Amino acid sequence: MSSTERPGTPAAPQPSAQVTAAEISRIAGVTRATVSNWRRRHDGFPAPSGGTEASPLYDLQAVRDWLASRGHASAATASEELRTTLRLHARTAGRTAELLLLVLASAGRPRDELTAAAQLPDAGLAAHAERDAAAVADAVPGGDTVRFETADAEVLRALYVCVREEGGQAALGVLAERELEDSAASGAYRTPTALADLLARLIPGTPTRVLDPACGSGSLLAAAARRGARELYGQDVLPVQAQRSAVSLMLTAPDATVTVRAGDSLRADAFPDLVADAVLSNPPYGVRDWGHDELAYDPRWAYGVPARAESELAWVQHALAHVTPGGYAALLLPPATAGRASGRRVRAELVRGGALRAVIALPAGAAVPLHIGLQVWVLQRPEPGGAERKSVLFLDTAEAETDSARRGAAATRTRGGSRSSSLDWERIAAQALGAWEAFTGDPDAFEGEPGTSRAVGVVDLLDDVVDLTPARHVRTSRAAIDPAELSAEVDATSRNLVRAAKSLAQAAGHEGWSAAGTAAREWRTATASDLARGGALTILRTLPEGARGRGDGADDEQTARAVLTASDIARGSGPTGDPAELRSDTPRVIAAGDVLVRAVASGGGPMTRVAGEADAGALLGHHVHLFRPDPGRLDAWFLAGFLGAEENIAGASTGSTVLMVSPGRLRVPLLPMEEQRRYGEAFRRVDELRAEARRATRLAEETARLLAGGLTGGQLLPSRDTTRHPPGDASPRGVSTGSPPSSG
Repeated sequence: MSSTERPGTPAAPQPSAQVTAAEISRIAGVTRATVSNWRRRHDGFPAPSGGTEASPLYDLQAVRDWLASRGHASAATASEELRTTLRLHARTAGRTAELLLLVLASAGRPRDELTAAAQLPDAGLAAHAERDAAAVADAVPGGDTVRFETADAEVLRALYVCVREEGGQAALGVLAERELEDSAASGAYRTPTALADLLARLIPGTPTRVLDPACGSGSLLAAAARRGARELYGQDVLPVQAQRSAVSLMLTAPDATVTVRAGDSLRADAFPDLVADAVLSNPPYGVRDWGHDELAYDPRWAYGVPARAESELAWVQHALAHVTPGGYAALLLPPATAGRASGRRVRAELVRGGALRAVIALPAGAAVPLHIGLQVWVLQRPEPGGAERKSVLFLDTAEAETDSARRGAAATRTRGGSRSSSLDWERIAAQALGAWEAFTGDPDAFEGEPGTSRAVGVVDLLDDVVDLTPARHVRTSRAAIDPAELSAEVDATSRNLVRAAKSLAQAAGHEGWSAAGTAAREWRTATASDLARGGALTILRTLPEGARGRGDGADDEQTARAVLTASDIARGSGPTGDPAELRSDTPRVIAAGDVLVRAVASGGGPMTRVAGEADAGALLGHHVHLFRPDPGRLDAWFLAGFLGAEENIAGASTGSTVLMVSPGRLRVPLLPMEEQRRYGEAFRRVDELRAEARRATRLAEETARLLAGGLTGGQLLPSRDTTRHPPGDASPRGVSTGSPPSSG
């Protein structure tokens, strides 16, 4: 019998589906002010069905019926509709496994089948969904029994539509997000795609069998699959993460064999006999209750029993125990693991035994926690009778981070992880992989790069502290820098700084504006939605992160294009995003004259940008809204200047921790074209000023870094001329190269 209405079992009363005025405005794609006007001016607008006088609630179905009667189609995305529907149906709480099974079953179905399922009557829909989910019940941990009822129909319908419109990954994200909220789980963050790919690429060759003992949402195993792995094993202590990982991997790697289990890998290893070709992991940090007492005599501790405060070193040895001799493991760890006193003995044995091959320091913001620079430990299980490993590679990629990247990374944390796209991942990966490949090719001949990479002998590491922090080791090689070369680099950078300072002064001295008089000017404004309805502009909303198109993937032309991201707007760089992350067959293509607006209202840097010729043809990245003005009715620079105003952004943003900009709510003054162009020219000058300031700041930081490093490293000497230079003189004439002064 299908689990629709069961005889003798009365249907549980369903909570009234109620929404706030803010949710109505989101559904209809209008401003809060418009909703208030509807309430006052239209007698037929639904009366409040709950809440308070100050914060009323409205019956969702009544609101939708009223909107439909006036021709207002919902402006919410399918994933937003699913999120709202789940919130309004409390009976689905704790039943995520069943819904995840339905995502897996429906993700490969044609659009017309999904449409037909969503249009079934409630009872038929519940029975249809139950059959779909039950067919794949063995694939997901904890998904053995599937029971849907007629009361679930609205959620099931929203899920089918979400899968049809945005793909299975988008639906997975909504379901996991809700479950993690309901369980009050903490520490569950998605490993950024660029970082996951880096860890996978640090494993030499093409491993077939890969394990992640703390798999989370499956990012690292998905990266391994992209590198050719065909057997994927995962385990996670949170059942919802194990379930989500299993479904996600089956969708992204359909040719791979996926086995995911729920449970604590340290206390209850689900794969005790598994010997994998490689292990990739981003384990939890700082966990004191990891099983120290009950696991004291565990055979995995071949390099010493980890102290109670060293759960990370327990994960390291767990990984080594699960790789074949000669196999590799790459783990993302906090920097304290490299130097804490309590872990000295285990670190010493890992170095002495040849298991630790490399420690790579990443810039802050690479992954959560965003405020510290994490490290990648690359390990290799020793082979009996194998070659002696005499050195360890240390690499510090922190210089790939800029000040704007720090601000951007700290500001782009969203639920479930960090975008981390504000970092120059191309440069970080090139540094890490280049040094690692050179080191593994011939460790004895590896020379490294002063201040960045260095191979350190095992004997030199086995001191009283066994501190494996990369910066501590790579900076000791600065003496190898040629003083004459450094002096020439300082001179060249200083000359560039002087030119940049002159350009900045010229930009700041422009007088293209004047005081408005005794009072600020006021004007009539219209929302972007109103302007779009009038044909003055087109709003192309950013596709949700994780949304997937209906085809088999991006074509060659799309893959060759760059992606303009929100971080590119914030720091004024060219397009730096990876088209593989868009996961859509029909991404938006940017044209010259488009106005781009960051969708997250936080962090430093400008919120808007006018696309130039260099941006034309790039793809629109996640969390970026595109406004395409009619050039005969709206000046692009005028539009960008007012859209990016602080008050405008604040008024159009919603949320508490993460402020999301609603593009249709942004307001624009109604001015004649001639006046728009005058404002547009002024805003263009402001943009030039901002660009020159960024350039001068970058060169000043670089000049100061070279000077300080040269003075402390001994390549540069203070000049005997101690006369202070006046402010604004950027010349480094207070330093010189050559022999130190004699002691006579």
